[in-house]
Amino acid sequence: MLGRGVWSSLRQGLSRGLSRKVGGWASGEGRKMDIAGIYPPVTTPFTAIAEVDYGKLEENLHKLGSFPFRGFVVQGSNGEFPFLTSIERLEVVSRVRQAMPKDKLLLAGSGCESTQATVEMTVSMAQVGADAAIVVTPCFYRGRMSSAALIHHYTKVADLSPIPVVLYSVPANTGLDLPVDAVVTLSQHPNIVGIKDSGGDVTRMGLIVHKTGRQDFQVLAGSAGFLLASYAVGAVGGVCALANVLGAQVCQLERLCLTGQWEDAQKLQHRLIEPNTAVTRRFGIPGLKKTMDWFGYYGGPCRAPLQELSPTDEEALRMDFTSNGWL
Repeated sequence: MLGRGVWSSLRQGLSRGLSRKVGGWASGEGRKMDIAGIYPPVTTPFTAIAEVDYGKLEENLHKLGSFPFRGFVVQGSNGEFPFLTSIERLEVVSRVRQAMPKDKLLLAGSGCESTQATVEMTVSMAQVGADAAIVVTPCFYRGRMSSAALIHHYTKVADLSPIPVVLYSVPANTGLDLPVDAVVTLSQHPNIVGIKDSGGDVTRMGLIVHKTGRQDFQVLAGSAGFLLASYAVGAVGGVCALANVLGAQVCQLERLCLTGQWEDAQKLQHRLIEPNTAVTRRFGIPGLKKTMDWFGYYGGPCRAPLQELSPTDEEALRMDFTSNGWL
Protein backbone atom coordinates (compact mmCIF):
# COMPACT_ATOMS: atom_id res chain seq x y z
CA MET A 1 0.00 0.00 0.00
CA LEU A 2 1.19 3.52 -0.71
CA GLY A 3 1.97 5.59 2.34
CA ARG A 4 -0.02 8.62 3.45
CA GLY A 5 2.57 11.01 2.07
CA VAL A 6 2.52 9.34 -1.32
CA TRP A 7 -1.29 9.40 -1.36
CA SER A 8 -1.22 13.13 -0.61
CA SER A 9 1.31 13.71 -3.38
CA LEU A 10 -0.81 11.77 -5.84
CA ARG A 11 -3.87 13.76 -4.93
CA GLN A 12 -2.09 17.08 -5.37
CA GLY A 13 0.05 16.19 -8.38
CA LEU A 14 -1.73 13.69 -10.60
CA SER A 15 -5.03 15.55 -10.32
CA ARG A 16 -3.30 18.43 -12.13
CA GLY A 17 -2.35 16.06 -14.92
CA LEU A 18 1.22 15.21 -13.96
CA SER A 19 2.74 11.91 -15.11
CA ARG A 20 0.21 11.61 -17.93
CA LYS A 21 1.02 8.88 -20.40
CA VAL A 22 0.97 9.64 -24.13
CA GLY A 23 -2.31 8.34 -25.54
CA GLY A 24 -3.97 8.38 -22.12
CA TRP A 25 -5.32 11.78 -21.33
CA ALA A 26 -6.44 13.70 -24.40
CA SER A 27 -3.54 13.67 -26.84
CA GLY A 28 -2.23 16.48 -28.99
CA GLU A 29 -5.11 15.95 -31.38
CA GLY A 30 -7.58 16.12 -28.52
CA ARG A 31 -8.59 12.46 -28.75
CA LYS A 32 -8.51 9.71 -26.16
CA MET A 33 -6.87 6.30 -26.55
CA ASP A 34 -8.54 4.11 -29.18
CA ILE A 35 -9.40 0.74 -27.56
CA ALA A 36 -11.32 -0.78 -30.49
CA GLY A 37 -10.67 -4.46 -31.16
CA ILE A 38 -10.79 -7.94 -29.65
CA TYR A 39 -9.10 -8.82 -26.35
CA PRO A 40 -8.86 -12.21 -24.65
CA PRO A 41 -9.15 -11.88 -20.87
CA VAL A 42 -6.03 -13.79 -19.90
CA THR A 43 -6.38 -16.57 -17.34
CA THR A 44 -3.92 -16.99 -14.49
CA PRO A 45 -2.22 -20.41 -14.63
CA PHE A 46 -1.57 -22.19 -11.35
CA THR A 47 0.62 -25.12 -10.41
CA ALA A 48 -0.73 -28.20 -8.62
CA ILE A 49 0.04 -26.47 -5.31
CA ALA A 50 -1.83 -23.29 -6.34
CA GLU A 51 1.18 -21.09 -7.04
CA VAL A 52 1.11 -18.79 -10.06
CA ASP A 53 2.85 -20.56 -12.95
CA TYR A 54 4.58 -17.72 -14.77
CA GLY A 55 6.21 -20.07 -17.28
CA LYS A 56 2.83 -21.38 -18.46
CA LEU A 57 1.51 -17.82 -18.54
CA GLU A 58 4.26 -16.84 -20.96
CA GLU A 59 3.68 -19.95 -23.09
CA ASN A 60 -0.01 -19.10 -23.42
CA LEU A 61 0.78 -15.52 -24.36
CA HIS A 62 3.21 -16.57 -27.08
CA LYS A 63 0.47 -18.73 -28.65
CA LEU A 64 -2.21 -16.06 -28.29
CA GLY A 65 0.16 -13.50 -29.78
CA SER A 66 -0.24 -15.09 -33.20
CA PHE A 67 -3.84 -13.85 -33.52
CA PRO A 68 -4.82 -10.34 -34.63
CA PHE A 69 -5.99 -9.25 -31.18
CA ARG A 70 -5.85 -5.57 -30.29
CA GLY A 71 -4.37 -6.53 -26.96
CA PHE A 72 -4.93 -8.45 -23.76
CA VAL A 73 -6.98 -7.89 -20.62
CA VAL A 74 -5.03 -9.06 -17.59
CA GLN A 75 -6.33 -9.49 -14.04
CA GLY A 76 -9.97 -9.31 -15.07
CA SER A 77 -12.63 -11.72 -13.84
CA ASN A 78 -11.17 -14.62 -15.84
CA GLY A 79 -7.79 -13.93 -14.26
CA GLU A 80 -9.18 -14.88 -10.84
CA PHE A 81 -7.94 -11.55 -9.51
CA PRO A 82 -9.94 -11.72 -6.23
CA PHE A 83 -7.88 -14.79 -5.32
CA LEU A 84 -4.48 -13.16 -5.91
CA THR A 85 -2.46 -10.99 -3.56
CA SER A 86 -1.66 -7.44 -4.60
CA ILE A 87 1.94 -8.48 -5.24
CA GLU A 88 0.81 -11.37 -7.44
CA ARG A 89 -1.56 -9.14 -9.40
CA LEU A 90 1.25 -6.74 -10.21
CA GLU A 91 3.75 -9.48 -10.99
CA VAL A 92 1.32 -11.12 -13.43
CA VAL A 93 0.87 -7.82 -15.27
CA SER A 94 4.61 -7.22 -15.33
CA ARG A 95 5.28 -10.69 -16.77
CA VAL A 96 2.57 -10.25 -19.39
CA ARG A 97 4.03 -6.92 -20.45
CA GLN A 98 7.41 -8.55 -20.96
CA ALA A 99 6.04 -11.54 -22.88
CA MET A 100 3.40 -9.96 -25.10
CA PRO A 101 4.00 -8.35 -28.51
CA LYS A 102 5.01 -4.71 -28.13
CA ASP A 103 2.32 -3.47 -30.52
CA LYS A 104 -0.54 -4.87 -28.42
CA LEU A 105 -2.42 -2.96 -25.73
CA LEU A 106 -2.36 -4.21 -22.15
CA LEU A 107 -5.51 -3.44 -20.16
CA ALA A 108 -4.97 -4.32 -16.50
CA GLY A 109 -7.70 -4.89 -13.95
CA SER A 110 -7.03 -2.55 -11.04
CA GLY A 111 -10.41 -2.44 -9.31
CA CYS A 112 -10.55 -2.75 -5.52
CA GLU A 113 -13.37 -2.14 -3.06
CA SER A 114 -12.20 1.26 -1.82
CA THR A 115 -11.40 4.30 -3.95
CA GLN A 116 -8.02 4.76 -2.28
CA ALA A 117 -6.98 1.15 -2.86
CA THR A 118 -8.14 1.35 -6.48
CA VAL A 119 -6.08 4.48 -7.10
CA GLU A 120 -3.03 2.87 -5.53
CA MET A 121 -3.45 -0.31 -7.58
CA THR A 122 -4.04 1.69 -10.77
CA VAL A 123 -0.87 3.71 -10.29
CA SER A 124 1.05 0.50 -9.59
CA MET A 125 -0.38 -1.18 -12.69
CA ALA A 126 0.86 1.76 -14.76
CA GLN A 127 4.31 1.39 -13.24
CA VAL A 128 4.56 -2.27 -14.28
CA GLY A 129 3.53 -1.59 -17.87
CA ALA A 130 -0.24 -1.37 -18.24
CA ASP A 131 -1.44 0.87 -21.08
CA ALA A 132 -4.88 1.33 -19.51
CA ALA A 133 -6.71 0.28 -16.37
CA ILE A 134 -9.99 -1.61 -16.48
CA VAL A 135 -11.83 -0.87 -13.23
CA VAL A 136 -14.64 -3.09 -11.99
CA THR A 137 -17.47 -1.59 -9.93
CA PRO A 138 -16.97 -1.84 -6.16
CA CYS A 139 -19.81 -4.02 -4.93
CA PHE A 140 -19.44 -5.30 -1.37
CA TYR A 141 -21.73 -2.50 -0.15
CA ARG A 142 -23.80 -2.66 -3.32
CA GLY A 143 -26.87 -1.27 -1.57
CA ARG A 144 -25.04 2.04 -1.17
CA MET A 145 -23.46 2.07 -4.62
CA SER A 146 -25.72 4.75 -6.07
CA SER A 147 -24.95 6.62 -9.27
CA ALA A 148 -23.53 9.45 -7.17
CA ALA A 149 -21.22 7.10 -5.24
CA LEU A 150 -19.98 5.39 -8.40
CA ILE A 151 -19.46 8.67 -10.25
CA HIS A 152 -17.41 9.95 -7.30
CA HIS A 153 -15.39 6.73 -7.19
CA TYR A 154 -14.53 6.61 -10.89
CA THR A 155 -13.88 10.35 -11.10
CA LYS A 156 -11.31 10.16 -8.32
CA VAL A 157 -9.65 7.14 -9.90
CA ALA A 158 -9.53 8.78 -13.33
CA ASP A 159 -8.27 12.07 -11.89
CA LEU A 160 -5.32 10.35 -10.26
CA SER A 161 -4.57 7.67 -12.84
CA PRO A 162 -1.52 8.17 -15.07
CA ILE A 163 -3.11 5.88 -17.68
CA PRO A 164 -6.58 5.82 -19.29
CA VAL A 165 -9.45 4.21 -17.41
CA VAL A 166 -12.00 1.76 -18.82
CA LEU A 167 -15.20 1.26 -16.81
CA TYR A 168 -16.15 -2.37 -16.14
CA SER A 169 -19.71 -3.51 -15.46
CA VAL A 170 -20.13 -7.24 -14.77
CA PRO A 171 -23.41 -7.74 -12.90
CA ALA A 172 -23.17 -11.56 -12.97
CA ASN A 173 -20.23 -11.29 -10.56
CA THR A 174 -20.97 -8.06 -8.69
CA GLY A 175 -24.77 -8.02 -8.60
CA LEU A 176 -24.47 -4.43 -9.72
CA ASP A 177 -25.03 -2.76 -13.10
CA LEU A 178 -23.15 0.49 -13.58
CA PRO A 179 -26.16 2.79 -14.22
CA VAL A 180 -26.47 4.31 -17.68
CA ASP A 181 -26.73 7.82 -16.26
CA ALA A 182 -23.45 7.30 -14.40
CA VAL A 183 -21.76 6.02 -17.56
CA VAL A 184 -22.97 9.07 -19.50
CA THR A 185 -21.61 11.44 -16.86
CA LEU A 186 -18.29 9.61 -16.62
CA SER A 187 -17.89 9.52 -20.41
CA GLN A 188 -17.21 13.25 -20.25
CA HIS A 189 -14.06 12.74 -18.16
CA PRO A 190 -10.92 13.26 -20.29
CA ASN A 191 -9.23 10.18 -18.84
CA ILE A 192 -12.16 7.73 -19.09
CA VAL A 193 -12.05 6.17 -22.54
CA GLY A 194 -14.79 3.55 -22.56
CA ILE A 195 -16.65 0.72 -20.88
CA LYS A 196 -16.54 -3.06 -20.95
CA ASP A 197 -20.16 -4.11 -20.51
CA SER A 198 -20.61 -7.79 -19.67
CA GLY A 199 -24.29 -7.68 -18.79
CA GLY A 200 -25.51 -8.86 -22.18
CA ASP A 201 -28.29 -6.26 -22.44
CA VAL A 202 -27.80 -5.09 -26.01
CA THR A 203 -30.48 -2.39 -25.75
CA ARG A 204 -28.56 -0.92 -22.79
CA MET A 205 -25.33 -1.01 -24.80
CA GLY A 206 -27.02 0.72 -27.71
CA LEU A 207 -28.39 3.37 -25.37
CA ILE A 208 -24.92 3.99 -23.94
CA VAL A 209 -23.51 4.38 -27.47
CA HIS A 210 -26.35 6.78 -28.32
CA LYS A 211 -26.09 8.89 -25.17
CA THR A 212 -22.29 9.14 -25.28
CA GLY A 213 -22.20 9.91 -29.00
CA ARG A 214 -20.93 13.45 -28.40
CA GLN A 215 -18.03 12.13 -26.32
CA ASP A 216 -14.86 10.33 -27.39
CA PHE A 217 -16.04 7.18 -25.62
CA GLN A 218 -16.09 3.54 -26.76
CA VAL A 219 -18.09 0.46 -25.79
CA LEU A 220 -16.62 -3.05 -25.63
CA ALA A 221 -18.84 -6.12 -25.41
CA GLY A 222 -17.96 -8.32 -22.46
CA SER A 223 -18.68 -11.64 -24.16
CA ALA A 224 -18.50 -13.33 -27.56
CA GLY A 225 -22.09 -14.53 -27.22
CA PHE A 226 -23.52 -11.13 -28.12
CA LEU A 227 -20.61 -9.74 -30.10
CA LEU A 228 -22.45 -9.41 -33.42
CA ALA A 229 -25.40 -7.68 -31.78
CA SER A 230 -23.01 -5.35 -29.97
CA TYR A 231 -21.33 -4.31 -33.21
CA ALA A 232 -24.77 -3.73 -34.72
CA VAL A 233 -25.62 -1.14 -32.04
CA GLY A 234 -22.26 0.63 -32.16
CA ALA A 235 -19.78 -1.26 -29.98
CA VAL A 236 -16.17 -1.22 -31.24
CA GLY A 237 -14.88 -4.54 -29.98
CA GLY A 238 -15.05 -7.10 -27.24
CA VAL A 239 -13.30 -8.68 -24.28
CA CYS A 240 -14.21 -12.31 -24.90
CA ALA A 241 -13.33 -15.31 -22.73
CA LEU A 242 -13.92 -17.55 -25.74
CA ALA A 243 -11.01 -15.85 -27.53
CA ASN A 244 -8.68 -17.79 -25.22
CA VAL A 245 -9.59 -20.96 -27.13
CA LEU A 246 -11.22 -19.84 -30.40
CA GLY A 247 -9.14 -16.73 -31.04
CA ALA A 248 -9.16 -17.02 -34.83
CA GLN A 249 -12.92 -17.44 -34.94
CA VAL A 250 -13.68 -14.50 -32.65
CA CYS A 251 -11.37 -12.30 -34.72
CA GLN A 252 -13.07 -13.58 -37.89
CA LEU A 253 -16.44 -12.55 -36.45
CA GLU A 254 -15.00 -9.10 -35.80
CA ARG A 255 -13.83 -8.82 -39.42
CA LEU A 256 -17.18 -9.96 -40.82
CA CYS A 257 -19.02 -7.36 -38.76
CA LEU A 258 -16.63 -4.55 -39.64
CA THR A 259 -16.87 -5.33 -43.36
CA GLY A 260 -20.65 -5.61 -43.36
CA GLN A 261 -20.80 -9.34 -44.14
CA TRP A 262 -23.75 -9.79 -41.84
CA GLU A 263 -25.07 -13.10 -43.19
CA ASP A 264 -21.74 -14.85 -42.72
CA ALA A 265 -21.31 -13.11 -39.38
CA GLN A 266 -24.68 -14.40 -38.24
CA LYS A 267 -23.80 -17.99 -39.15
CA LEU A 268 -20.54 -17.80 -37.25
CA GLN A 269 -22.14 -16.06 -34.28
CA HIS A 270 -24.71 -18.85 -34.01
CA ARG A 271 -21.94 -21.46 -33.78
CA LEU A 272 -20.19 -19.52 -31.02
CA ILE A 273 -23.15 -18.99 -28.69
CA GLU A 274 -23.20 -22.41 -26.99
CA PRO A 275 -19.42 -22.72 -26.58
CA ASN A 276 -19.30 -19.17 -25.24
CA THR A 277 -22.08 -19.83 -22.73
CA ALA A 278 -20.28 -22.98 -21.64
CA VAL A 279 -17.02 -21.18 -20.75
CA THR A 280 -18.76 -18.23 -19.12
CA ARG A 281 -22.17 -18.46 -17.45
CA ARG A 282 -22.57 -22.26 -17.42
CA PHE A 283 -19.19 -23.63 -16.26
CA GLY A 284 -17.21 -20.45 -15.64
CA ILE A 285 -13.45 -20.33 -15.29
CA PRO A 286 -13.07 -24.07 -14.57
CA GLY A 287 -14.82 -24.70 -17.89
CA LEU A 288 -12.66 -22.17 -19.71
CA LYS A 289 -9.45 -23.66 -18.32
CA LYS A 290 -10.52 -27.21 -19.20
CA THR A 291 -11.24 -26.11 -22.75
CA MET A 292 -7.85 -24.38 -22.97
CA ASP A 293 -6.24 -27.72 -22.15
CA TRP A 294 -8.12 -29.30 -25.08
CA PHE A 295 -7.04 -26.59 -27.52
CA GLY A 296 -3.31 -26.73 -26.83
CA TYR A 297 -2.98 -24.06 -24.14
CA TYR A 298 -2.34 -24.50 -20.46
CA GLY A 299 -5.54 -24.17 -18.47
CA GLY A 300 -4.77 -26.16 -15.37
CA PRO A 301 -6.47 -25.85 -12.00
CA CYS A 302 -8.20 -22.85 -10.48
CA ARG A 303 -7.51 -21.54 -7.01
CA ALA A 304 -9.83 -22.68 -4.26
CA PRO A 305 -12.65 -22.30 -3.61
CA LEU A 306 -13.24 -22.75 -7.37
CA GLN A 307 -13.41 -26.47 -8.08
CA GLU A 308 -12.65 -28.58 -11.14
CA LEU A 309 -15.54 -29.80 -13.26
CA SER A 310 -17.25 -33.09 -12.52
CA PRO A 311 -17.04 -35.78 -15.23
CA THR A 312 -20.67 -35.05 -16.12
CA ASP A 313 -20.02 -31.33 -16.50
CA GLU A 314 -16.87 -32.00 -18.51
CA GLU A 315 -18.82 -34.15 -20.95
CA ALA A 316 -21.50 -31.47 -21.30
CA LEU A 317 -18.78 -28.89 -21.94
CA ARG A 318 -17.23 -31.05 -24.63
CA MET A 319 -20.61 -31.53 -26.29
CA ASP A 320 -21.14 -27.76 -26.58
CA PHE A 321 -17.94 -27.57 -28.64
CA THR A 322 -18.30 -30.78 -30.68
CA SER A 323 -21.92 -30.13 -31.62
CA ASN A 324 -20.88 -26.78 -33.14
CA GLY A 325 -17.94 -28.24 -35.03
CA TRP A 326 -15.06 -26.94 -32.92
CA LEU A 327 -13.79 -30.24 -31.51
